[in-house]
Amino acid sequence: MTAPRTPFAVVTGGNRGLGLETSRQLAARGYRVLLTSRDAEAGEEAAAALRADGLDVHAHVLDVTRAGDAAALAAHLRNQDWRVDALVNNAGASFPGFDAEVVRKTLAANYHGAVDVTDALLPLLTGDARVVMVSSGMGELSSLSRPLQEELLAAGLTRTELDALVARFAAAVIAGKHVEHGWPSSAYRVSKVALNAFTRILDRELAGTHIHVNAVCPGWVRTDMGGPSATRSVSEGAAGIVWAATLPASGPRGGFFRDGHLIDW
Repeated sequence: MTAPRTPFAVVTGGNRGLGLETSRQLAARGYRVLLTSRDAEAGEEAAAALRADGLDVHAHVLDVTRAGDAAALAAHLRNQDWRVDALVNNAGASFPGFDAEVVRKTLAANYHGAVDVTDALLPLLTGDARVVMVSSGMGELSSLSRPLQEELLAAGLTRTELDALVARFAAAVIAGKHVEHGWPSSAYRVSKVALNAFTRILDRELAGTHIHVNAVCPGWVRTDMGGPSATRSVSEGAAGIVWAATLPASGPRGGFFRDGHLIDW
């Protein structure tokens, strides 16, 4: 009798904070976990600490903003003959200030990076895989003008149209007219708005499959990004991510959730 296959998960930005705790919780549920990090040493130290607790966790270098890294990760998984049961797009960044360079870096990390990693790993997903976009309540559409909300919520919104909207925001910032055009003065907010829109698009693209794609807001969590005054522990924040990464076949898809409860886009 063949032994059951060990489920496999990839968690980006996994060497600390929410990514590390998500990796821990998934491994505790019996997953083999590959956590990625920009720094090889930091990633291996994080994975080794979890292995010391008896968990099946490995590390791999991945900078989601660096050309070729997503493809290299996919090649590594193919070489190991690993199929992905859960992909958690957790890697992200928040930069101080607000100008064209902050917009460029934030969108590269929080939106384009997640898209690139997801596309690179799509051929390696199992037939009933779970894809989780770690988003934020700051990405709710209420921060945008009504016309922009309508564009982003359009049922037939395409990747090309979404990329064009993101480019419009960046161009408006350069021109000093983003507020006039209905955008907030926050690159982080817009990056998460875009990530949420990509969640909806990808779910539609995968409608004929059993792959579930969802966005999750972990809440205000005490991480390096959230700060010590945040109201939630890292464990609490990661729990909602793990919930989405381990949904049963009857679970929801194409939604935005906090603590397993549907919230507005």
